[in-house]
This record gives sequence, C-alpha cells and structure tokens, in this order.
Amino acid sequence: MDIFGKFSVERFVSSLQYMWKGMLAIFIVIGVIILVTVLMNSFFSKLAAKKQDKENNA
Repeated sequence: MDIFGKFSVERFVSSLQYMWKGMLAIFIVIGVIILVTVLMNSFFSKLAAKKQDKENNA
C-alpha cells in the first residue's frame, strides 16, 4: 500500500492559503493577549503604588 498514492500537490499548496491565515490569526490573538496583560499590569502596579504612598504618608 502506497501512502503517497492519494497525495495531491495541488491540494496541499491550496491548503497553505488557509494555514497561513490561521497562523496569522493565532499570532494576532496571542499579541493582543500579551498587550492587554502588559497594560493591565502597568495600570494596576501604578494604582498599588499610589495606594502604598497614601498609606505611608498618612
């Protein structure tokens, strides 16, 4: 039994179009998650620092 008997190069090449779009979407979503995490970390660390300053000055 030949495993490459039903392999079609044309179908493989045409499926690459869907693969790169899917990979691009995955990287965009991961980038957005990282960006939101960094922004939230920055915001909440500044908020905590202000709270700490108020407690130290009071």
